[in-house]
Amino acid sequence: MDADLKPLRAQIDALDRQLLDLLNQRAKLAQQIGEHKQRLDMPVFRPEREREVIAKVQQANAGPLHGTGIAAIWREIMSACRALEARQQIAFLGPEGTYSEQAARQFFGSSCAFLPCADLDEVFRSQLSGASAYAVVAIENSTEGAVARTLDLLLAHPVLISGEISLAIHHNLLRKRPGTDGIRAVLAHPQALAQCRQWLDAHLPAIERRAVASNAEGARLAAQDETLAAIAGEQAASQYLLHIAAARIQDEAQNRTRFVVLGTQTPQPTGHDRTSLILSVPNRAGAVFEMLKPLAEHGVSMSRFESRPARSGAWEYFYYIDLEGHQDDPPVRQALDELRRACAFFKNLGSYPIWQE
Repeated sequence: MDADLKPLRAQIDALDRQLLDLLNQRAKLAQQIGEHKQRLDMPVFRPEREREVIAKVQQANAGPLHGTGIAAIWREIMSACRALEARQQIAFLGPEGTYSEQAARQFFGSSCAFLPCADLDEVFRSQLSGASAYAVVAIENSTEGAVARTLDLLLAHPVLISGEISLAIHHNLLRKRPGTDGIRAVLAHPQALAQCRQWLDAHLPAIERRAVASNAEGARLAAQDETLAAIAGEQAASQYLLHIAAARIQDEAQNRTRFVVLGTQTPQPTGHDRTSLILSVPNRAGAVFEMLKPLAEHGVSMSRFESRPARSGAWEYFYYIDLEGHQDDPPVRQALDELRRACAFFKNLGSYPIWQE
């Protein structure tokens, strides 16, 4: 068998050397581009350009590699090349091992400096202060809906959304030893506890459910006490050397969380973009209808509509709206101009490429 494999392995070794040579040629070109960007004061990371590069190689792919594998490979190549220009810091809700970290690594590639933050407020502060070039925050879950604290912080701070990523969420019950005997409390982020309610009701109905700042924080605490269990992903299990006592315990098999990337620039139009707004109108009959009318008149589709109380005590609301299209697309631009005039409060959070693998 070894004799049969030897010539095939020799071919792979030769191809690896060719790939390495080609990758270094690509890196040198990326360095030249980086020098031009620096002279012109252009951003190091351009999500719309990286999306375009991945789409092109996926279209040219003749197999047998799958498109998702191609995307992952090229994202790491571009991340490594980007690091030659500058090793950018990315903030996320920590500690290490959270889904937020997984989303950040999947969006930017691994050749970045990743900064775990204690809570969402610190994630926002890190990006706004310039301590981090970008921040990745969860905004909504397909099972439990919006992440309320993220919505509040988007309203309160002068932030810009530069990208998004949707992540499949597979929750596992983690602990220091196998099995579920002797568990005194299950620790997780409140959204994760809600997403696993049916499983917990069926298998651990009398066990305390304790909310913590993040799933990875729950995993960190469970690693210190065998009477505690955590709900988290496989990355947290590896990070904190925990057993998977029960796998994929989320109530919905297709559970996904959408994350947004906070940055400093608005990407250029790609033809497949999203624009996010926060709006408010006077509390009177027909006001919301009037607010939405410019979208219908200009043929702009709305993919998300979320309301949050304005906390004024007068039953007023802020509306979080996602539009299909880029703010520079003529129909979207015309609709936005009319919305600015019609709304009591108007905040454009930015336009960015829609995530697609």
